[in-house]
Amino acid sequence: MSSLLWNRRYVLQTLGAGALGAAVAGEAAAQPAEIKGRLKQSACKWCYGKVPFDKLCAELKKIGYQSIELLLPNEVPTAKAAGLTCALLGGADIANGLNRKENHEKIETRLREFIDFAAKEGVPSVICMSGNRKGMPDDMGLENCTIGLKKVVGYAEEKKVTLIMEGLNSKVDHKDYMYDKTAWGVELCKRVGSERFKLLYDVYHMQIMEGDVIRTIKQYKDYIGHYHTGGNPGRHEIDDTQELNYAAICKAIVETGYKGYLAQEFIPVKDTLASLTQAFKICDV
Repeated sequence: MSSLLWNRRYVLQTLGAGALGAAVAGEAAAQPAEIKGRLKQSACKWCYGKVPFDKLCAELKKIGYQSIELLLPNEVPTAKAAGLTCALLGGADIANGLNRKENHEKIETRLREFIDFAAKEGVPSVICMSGNRKGMPDDMGLENCTIGLKKVVGYAEEKKVTLIMEGLNSKVDHKDYMYDKTAWGVELCKRVGSERFKLLYDVYHMQIMEGDVIRTIKQYKDYIGHYHTGGNPGRHEIDDTQELNYAAICKAIVETGYKGYLAQEFIPVKDTLASLTQAFKICDV
């Protein structure tokens, strides 16, 4: 058991009260399990709001996480003070995205501001969204997103920051969202034609929409610039209460040669820090 201990908090929350004395007695001799670190791990701030932000950052660092993400610029200094980076700046409007030309000016302004901040602070990526269909055909949305992205992707190239568009499920959580299939996002990448525009492959969302996760990851590895987790069904812990095998998925990601971040984006129903510790271990393949 000692080789599997990650930190004192996880031990005390995992073991029963009757084993507490034995755990404390053996704590000095216990050595933390070595972190493999082949997959850089992050956590999405919005899911873990029960823990104060500064404490959450400090605890993530102790567990082994390298990042906390979907932050706004004014939150990044707190993460950096705890020794974390922000792998992905947030702040995008999910429903009102790049698929409508009337949104382009506002989105371009925000993206340029966030790209400037990211370049200055060493943040690798900035998020963007397709937006909801609202009756628009998917091919028209592709065309409009391409137009909008081409207005700003050259600036991202200049600043060496990657724009990341997230795919979401339109079946359960985000009704009517346009980019709800990986193939649509891949076609958009091809049309934009820049290494500074990539996809966020959210395993939870794409499991709902299309499944076949590992095959999809391998097939489209060149277009994916970021990953998110989440247990399905329910979007809770990525443990044995759900249908996805995250250890196998993460091994497949590593085998593609991926060098970016995978972020935990599950909504915990158990103790937040214990669940984040468990999730880190599952994905540290």
